[in-house]
Amino acid sequence: MRTPSPLLPATLAVALALAASPAMAQSKGDWTIAAGVHQVAPTSDNGTLAGGLKVDVDSDIKPTITGEYFIADNLGIEILAALPFKHDINIDGLGRVGSTKHLPPVVSLQYHFNSKGKVSPFLGAGLNYTTFFSEETGGALAGSRLKLDDSWGLAAHAGLDFAVGGKGALRVDVRWIDIDTDVKLDGAKLGTVKIDPLAYGVAYVFKF
Repeated sequence: MRTPSPLLPATLAVALALAASPAMAQSKGDWTIAAGVHQVAPTSDNGTLAGGLKVDVDSDIKPTITGEYFIADNLGIEILAALPFKHDINIDGLGRVGSTKHLPPVVSLQYHFNSKGKVSPFLGAGLNYTTFFSEETGGALAGSRLKLDDSWGLAAHAGLDFAVGGKGALRVDVRWIDIDTDVKLDGAKLGTVKIDPLAYGVAYVFKF
C-alpha cells in the first residue's frame, strides 16, 4: 500500500540549505553517478485475485544507484539499478499470504533544466523491466507454490538537483513505474496484480 515517504521532508530541508553552493553544469559527453536510497510504494489498489480477493502489496526501502550519460547538453540517458526490494503480499480477510523480491531496472531519457543553476529540475521517461524471484507463501497459502511473472512497462521520473560544489549535487526525486504481474498458484493463474509504484528517494550525484 502506498504510504508517504519518510525520506523527503528532512532531505528537502537539507537541500534548501545547500542551494547557495556552486552549480553543477551538465554538458555533452559528461557522466554522472548517483548513489542513494529509495522507497518503493505500490499503489493503494493492487487489484483482486481468484475472482474477488482484494490484494495489498506493502512498501520497501533499499539502496539504489544510477548512471547517466549526456548525449547532448542537458539531455541524458539514465540507467537505474538497486538491491532487491522485498514486499509482503496480503489478502483481505486472510492476512499475509506470501512475499516476493523484485529488481526493477529502468532506462530513461531525461532533460535537465537550468543545469548551470544552483537548483536544477529534471524530467524523464523510459522503459522498465521488473523480474520477480524468491516468492514465498505463508498463512492460508502455506505450502503452495507461488509464481509472479516478469513485467515490462513505462516509467516516468522527476526531481530536483541541488548543487554541492562544481561536481556534486544532492538529489530528491520520484518515479512512477508501470508494473503488472500475472500471479500463479501451483501452476494455476489466479489473476493480475497491479503494483504501479511510486519510488521516492534521495541520492548524492557526482559528475566526472
